[in-house]
Amino acid sequence: MGSGGARRTAVAMAALGSLTAAALAGCGSSAGDGADARGSGPGDKAGRASATADPTRIPDVGDRYQRLVPKDSRQVVAVYGDGPDSADATVVLYTKQGSAWHRDRSWAAHNGTKGWTADHRENDKRSPVGVFTLTDAGGVLPDPDTGKGLPYTRSASFAAPRWWEKSYWHDFDYVIAIDYNRVKGTPPNDPTRPRGASKGGGIWLHMDHGSGTSACVSLPKPGMEYLLRALDPDAHPVVVMGDKARLKA
Repeated sequence: MGSGGARRTAVAMAALGSLTAAALAGCGSSAGDGADARGSGPGDKAGRASATADPTRIPDVGDRYQRLVPKDSRQVVAVYGDGPDSADATVVLYTKQGSAWHRDRSWAAHNGTKGWTADHRENDKRSPVGVFTLTDAGGVLPDPDTGKGLPYTRSASFAAPRWWEKSYWHDFDYVIAIDYNRVKGTPPNDPTRPRGASKGGGIWLHMDHGSGTSACVSLPKPGMEYLLRALDPDAHPVVVMGDKARLKA
């Protein structure tokens, strides 16, 4: 995809339809606004210490997952889950300058209500562990980035169903698709599941309301806005996500 405006996908506001139901099945009841927890939370101090020890490695990530980060990736969104069965996490954005990874910013976050799994299944309420590319974004609100960020699809079809609790209504004002069981280069709510429906899908970074999700990772609104402005397709961003013990092993 070309630079600047050629990278952007502009989609007019659309009515809710069958696409919404298919996409929301992955994220389920999650999200809402929260406070920016920059510079705090699990993994943050340890991450800085590890970066000092070996700046060429992503902090607190062991060899297994370090090897899965593409060589040309210069942006990593690391999601450090508190524990295998915990819904609490910390998200840290790292950027690579030369051969060294630098911690950019962090936020308190949430993952699946039942924690993490290396074998995610539809409706298991656990977030998938792994390294996944980040290629597409969207949401109900206009793209907060006006530069060369991820292609962004704006559509009312992202809106959370109004039969959900009111605190969830803004869950999908901003979303970034995690490329788990989806087709890259399509809107985040595209329902195609290349590995089959049983493996789940619709796994997103989206806005947080203060509790666990069905499988997504949720951040406060300032965090989502920051990521949408910061992530650059030319930097080949990826997310490295899982509970801290598994990521470090």
